[in-house]
Amino acid sequence: MHDLLLTQKIAEIRPEIDKIAELELADVPLSQLTTLRLGGQPLLTARCMSQAAAIKLVTLLDAHSVPLLVVGGGSNLVVADGDLDIVAVVLDFDAISINPGTGLLRAEAGAEWDDVVALSLDAGLGGIECLSGIPGSAGAVPVQNVGAYGAEISSVLTQVRILDRATGDVSWQPATSLELAYRYSNLKFTARAVVLAIELQLTLDGLSAPLRFGELARRLGATEPGERRPAGEVREKVLELRRGKGMVLDPEDHDTWSAGSFFTNPTVDNRVADYVRRVTGEDNMPCYPVAGTDQSKLSAAWLIERAGFPKGYPGKGRATLSTKHTLALTNRGEATTDDLVALARDVVAGVDDKFGVQLVPEPVWVGVEL
Repeated sequence: MHDLLLTQKIAEIRPEIDKIAELELADVPLSQLTTLRLGGQPLLTARCMSQAAAIKLVTLLDAHSVPLLVVGGGSNLVVADGDLDIVAVVLDFDAISINPGTGLLRAEAGAEWDDVVALSLDAGLGGIECLSGIPGSAGAVPVQNVGAYGAEISSVLTQVRILDRATGDVSWQPATSLELAYRYSNLKFTARAVVLAIELQLTLDGLSAPLRFGELARRLGATEPGERRPAGEVREKVLELRRGKGMVLDPEDHDTWSAGSFFTNPTVDNRVADYVRRVTGEDNMPCYPVAGTDQSKLSAAWLIERAGFPKGYPGKGRATLSTKHTLALTNRGEATTDDLVALARDVVAGVDDKFGVQLVPEPVWVGVEL
């Protein structure tokens, strides 16, 4: 059951909620709003069709201490089953504007991210083609500094329009204020602000960002480090690679019922990396030195497989590792969040036991812990 006091609060402020223009209320579980198709029933689901509606609703809920969850594409959420004492605030405003002359692109938070990438290429711009096919919304992209195939959004993000939940101020803030790092910003896990829109500076020559990911570069026939190719060509190859790993959403393919890459690639001391190499006996294991440190970044997927978790590993319930990619935990159609969490715990414990390396989940956890 939902918390009685919170239910009463919602009832008390319902007349004010009903006055907000461009807002639709629904009785929708989070399982219908996440790519994992998991998650219980919130107190209320509110779909905001404009930035103004989102600002008014979030400000009202915060003023009355009503917990909320901001939802874009739902691709990075692990949400508990059952009744949830939160209001789901769905960002459903998705305008995209592009200036082909300057390369500046602005997208509202609810815009589907892959639409943003496709439209940038249609406008003859380059810079985000390696991020093709990533599920989710534009507003989520800076929150975890989304990256793939050797590219990160931090390289093109100029500023974000945010609602500061502590002050109620709405303003454009420079990307430098977000402290962007590997799969991190100071927005992640803090709920300090709501991203309303983003701005990117893209290149005008229609060429890709420098190719830094070995597999992608090889597929494109690149021979020189940092080579650039037509952005459209790179996008098609990225989509091909992602589909092969079950990383492009397909309602008919349970391998795509996931939160994408579930664990970040761990950064460890070089002595730990050497230990892992000795344990596996594989001199050519994926290992990337972190410049200026005595640390290296390892491949989470590689560690998971070597710890005894192959593709399709079934776990104890109705959640399994993807049959195409060990880094994705998937819902096979009737899984519960408890099934998924149990599988995640098994994988984390297995990698820790085998190598002494702690895997860190990438998604945001709501009402449940690892």
